[in-house]
Amino acid sequence: MTEALLRDSAPAVILVIDDDETNRYILSSWLTRAGHTVLEASDGSEGLALLAAARAPLPEAAIIDVRLPDMSGFEACERIKGNPRTAGMPVIHISATSITPDDHTEGLQRGADAYLDQPVDPDELLATVTAALRYTRARRRAEHLARQLTALNRTTLDVYRAIGFHSFAAAAANGAADLMAAPATALFLSPEGQAVHTVTSAPRSITRSLPVRAELLDILASQALGTGTGAEVTRIPRAQWEALLPHDHLKSDVVVAAARTKRGRPPICIAVPDHTASGGDDRELLRQLASACALSLEALRSYNEEHSLNLALQKTFLPDRLPQVTGTELAVRYIPASAHAEIGGDFYEALSTPQGLLLAIGDVVGHSLAAATVMGEIRHALRAYALEAHPPHCILERLEALLAHTRPGLTVTVCLVLIDNDRRHAHVANAGHMPPLLLGDDGHTQYVQQHGPLLGLGLPHPPATAVSTAPGTRILLITDGLVEVRTEDLDDSLAAFRIAAGTGPDELEALCDALLENFGQDKDDDIALLAARLD
Repeated sequence: MTEALLRDSAPAVILVIDDDETNRYILSSWLTRAGHTVLEASDGSEGLALLAAARAPLPEAAIIDVRLPDMSGFEACERIKGNPRTAGMPVIHISATSITPDDHTEGLQRGADAYLDQPVDPDELLATVTAALRYTRARRRAEHLARQLTALNRTTLDVYRAIGFHSFAAAAANGAADLMAAPATALFLSPEGQAVHTVTSAPRSITRSLPVRAELLDILASQALGTGTGAEVTRIPRAQWEALLPHDHLKSDVVVAAARTKRGRPPICIAVPDHTASGGDDRELLRQLASACALSLEALRSYNEEHSLNLALQKTFLPDRLPQVTGTELAVRYIPASAHAEIGGDFYEALSTPQGLLLAIGDVVGHSLAAATVMGEIRHALRAYALEAHPPHCILERLEALLAHTRPGLTVTVCLVLIDNDRRHAHVANAGHMPPLLLGDDGHTQYVQQHGPLLGLGLPHPPATAVSTAPGTRILLITDGLVEVRTEDLDDSLAAFRIAAGTGPDELEALCDALLENFGQDKDDDIALLAARLD
């Protein structure tokens, strides 16, 4: 007999409802000698009251006489089957008087799982009870497995949706708790090599972080995996577990699932109490969960490494310092998009040219390494054209020709501001970018709204707009990541930015910090802010 069949045929708690004391005694004796535990009731009301008062685990089956003094056995069966708490309990009817085919038919149609006529053979009764238990337990096991598979699928989606290592830790620990309906622990290494030890006391509970030594992961993984890859499950006695993790909340023997996707990579370990994962199905599901978490963690780790590399590459495309220009103070802020967003193509430039100081800011459409690469190409070409002493609108025309030749179909926004050597005028040539903001020393603020088409459309660019710049004038050039909010009109955001800049600190660095504090929080786009004061 297989392990599952033995488990499904094991003794149970049986409720016997019969008003005949002799019959009740005989039935209880047979069941008790077979190893079952018996609860007795003399009528339907008493039997239903016993079920209502019983704590888990409930009786697993009921034997009910059809003729009861207060209600029929059929009605008692219907009430048992109609209660969600006891609906899955098998009911076996017995009767010495209701023995016609019609009686059998009515009993079975009203919810009974079996119907025996008295006098009944003891072996037949016990075999019927065993068969009912076997079927019910197999069905419950299948339903439990279905719930676990649903939980595994949900957790797999959650860990793959995680956008950072903290959310991954919570998803892994809660997923294990949900899968096993028990407390759970998850351990892994962060990209910085710091051990993350996350625990939860129950499914869908708040997770907590506890201290742990980084080398503990290898100790745990070695017991299941060694130095290999894949996912394996092992049991660790309570004393050993508490010696390894004295602060952990699992105060029992534990089952640990360890997984590693590549040799040399740190593993992930998931632990639950041993009694919650004692069966083969439970351990296999826990192994699959650990494997899914390891794959997700590896993808998250690889993305984090790739993103860090891309950001480092993106920074190489930007100026490493601003020029020192007599009579002009410069400040810049550049904030890459959030850690889980793709890199963008925002860029800025400040360059001393024969005609004066050229300020430039722009944005390549799109978010990808390709956009950042184009950003670098545009910036270096802009520097070359500027040093040839071309006026701003001619620089735009040359950039237009470069894009048409090398990147057809790609669009770029660029705003150029050329400040004369005497700092009396600024010449603005804007190719579809955010308008520059001028802050006068007298408190007057204005956007220079005149602009031409985006680069990449093949359209001509108008000459630059000249504006007067008195001493003390501050010029702010920004990318849309600073002011654009999806739920707000851009004009409203620009108006709010203008007010904040006009009433902000007078000192240039402090002004940049204040504007970032007010407008640069929780943005999913790169932010560039280039500021100049003409003294």
